[in-house]
Amino acid sequence: MRHTMSKILKFTQFSVRDLLVTAGPTILLIVGVCLLAYFVVDPAPPRKVSLSTGQENGAYEEFGKKYAAALAKHGIKVALQPSAGSQENLQRLKQGQVDIAFVQSGSTDEAAAEREGLVSLGSLFTEPVWLFLREPQGKGKHKQAEITELSQLKGKRINLGPEGAGAPRLFKQLLSLNGVEPGDLTTSSLGNTAATIELLEGRIDGLVFSSAPEAPLIQMLLQTPGIRLFDFAQAEAYARKLPFLTHVVLPRGIVDFGRDLPAKEYHLIAPTATLVAREDLHPALVDLFVQAASSIHGGAGWFQQQGQFPSARYTEIPVAAGAAKYYKDGAPFLQRYMSFWLANFFDRMWVLVVALGALILPLSKVVPPLYVWRIRSRVYRWYGQLRTVEQALEEAPAGRRQEIYALQLKRLNEIEELVNQISIPLSFADGLYGLRSHINFVRQRVLALMQGEGGADAAVAARAGALGAQPGQAGLAPAA
Repeated sequence: MRHTMSKILKFTQFSVRDLLVTAGPTILLIVGVCLLAYFVVDPAPPRKVSLSTGQENGAYEEFGKKYAAALAKHGIKVALQPSAGSQENLQRLKQGQVDIAFVQSGSTDEAAAEREGLVSLGSLFTEPVWLFLREPQGKGKHKQAEITELSQLKGKRINLGPEGAGAPRLFKQLLSLNGVEPGDLTTSSLGNTAATIELLEGRIDGLVFSSAPEAPLIQMLLQTPGIRLFDFAQAEAYARKLPFLTHVVLPRGIVDFGRDLPAKEYHLIAPTATLVAREDLHPALVDLFVQAASSIHGGAGWFQQQGQFPSARYTEIPVAAGAAKYYKDGAPFLQRYMSFWLANFFDRMWVLVVALGALILPLSKVVPPLYVWRIRSRVYRWYGQLRTVEQALEEAPAGRRQEIYALQLKRLNEIEELVNQISIPLSFADGLYGLRSHINFVRQRVLALMQGEGGADAAVAARAGALGAQPGQAGLAPAA
């Protein structure tokens, strides 16, 4: 009984195996296209990114470490690459040696940035031009005059910073505006730390920085006796003449209220530090860097108000679309409520939706006919066997007809036995029963031919042999 029920269930159940075989290539194609779209059309963000910073003990170096720590929380490693400064950083970006870098405003222009494939992630902070000079030497009428204008630097020994930094190029522009030629003073190109030592030892008269006040050397020099900061009394005029500069004021006492350092306000001119990337930087990394910039530079400082930075303003380089959207609308919706990688996964799911929509609809019209064809082919292929039997009957020579008829009758019995073992869904059973009916039809034809050739006795014997070979099956086929 259990065996009988198993056969019935096998006969009537939906053919999952046939469906899988039929739809398998389609499913594999869909999966392959989805994977191709997911990893090639919209690949996951890389786990490592390179950031070009600046000189040792400089603001760029300090901020670079903060960015590395911020992105490390999301599993992104930021490889910091020290440099001479803004100009070298810009050159590295153009050559594709780094993915992102700190660049000072005024280092390039919009047309050049677009031509080189560079985008801005926003301006981060103002980095004033700091000109530190030794206090005037001597006493009484022999005391050196205090330097209040850049034109008074003629004949002095001034360190402008290493080539590749932003300060040398900028300060030369300022000297040119004051009618000072490069040969009118002795310049050097030492790094910030080495230049500070030279200034303290008296071997140079002054040095130029262009940096945020957070730089350790700036903090130290502002509090060092015998070293004074140059006051750019014409700061507003410089800002009007060079649009990438801003007039900022160092407030009195901001360094040390107790010691009243500095003892007066100082007017300074300041370009803006900008985070610049190559335009092929992954959009998800753009989001992460901009969010990190907001947490690192968003507070109040010596020269900025709360929330003034980072900003899409103060930069001559075109702002990346993702960064501009962040400054307008805030962080992406999903990243406000879930981890970076999970939010990025759901953001990229649109690629799968498009791929699935493009494939499933047309392929859904192909799979059902293929499934039907596969099921019916199990039945239809036996009609070729029946046709072979009929051809043998037609081509039988006169002297061997009874022998050939008997052989074909045996062949029909074998075919029917194999057909009875076919497993087919119930909805296609009409084809199976039709085949069995046609097998019986050909059998009746063979018996009729045998009766015509050998008489009634031979036909009866052949019929009895046919029925005996298929016990319990004769009743399944209708009479001819």
